[in-house]
Amino acid sequence: MAKLRASAFGALVALIVLCLAWELWLAPLRPGGSLAALKALPLTLALGGILAGRRYTFQWSSLLALAYFAEGVMRAWAEHGTSRALAAGEIALSLFFFSAVVAYARLTRPGY
Repeated sequence: MAKLRASAFGALVALIVLCLAWELWLAPLRPGGSLAALKALPLTLALGGILAGRRYTFQWSSLLALAYFAEGVMRAWAEHGTSRALAAGEIALSLFFFSAVVAYARLTRPGY
């Protein structure tokens, strides 16, 4: 379970970094960065709970991951160049994070 928790935490940090880098430096919606970087804020709310291994945080953050997956799919479909590659990275990281948190939540459920 420690490996799942570490995997989830690593994927979460990577997703936060990707979101910030994407919207501030790599391919922002507007030159010089955009307020779309605030999309990383909800992810930061889960950091403490994931690191501490709180089952409830793993449960609700799995639903949060789906929003980032949906954004990645939509932007991969609609954009070109660097943004499309970053969207593919967001898809991969959100799926990896989702898989890790769901597996951890299953393994830590009461009576299992």
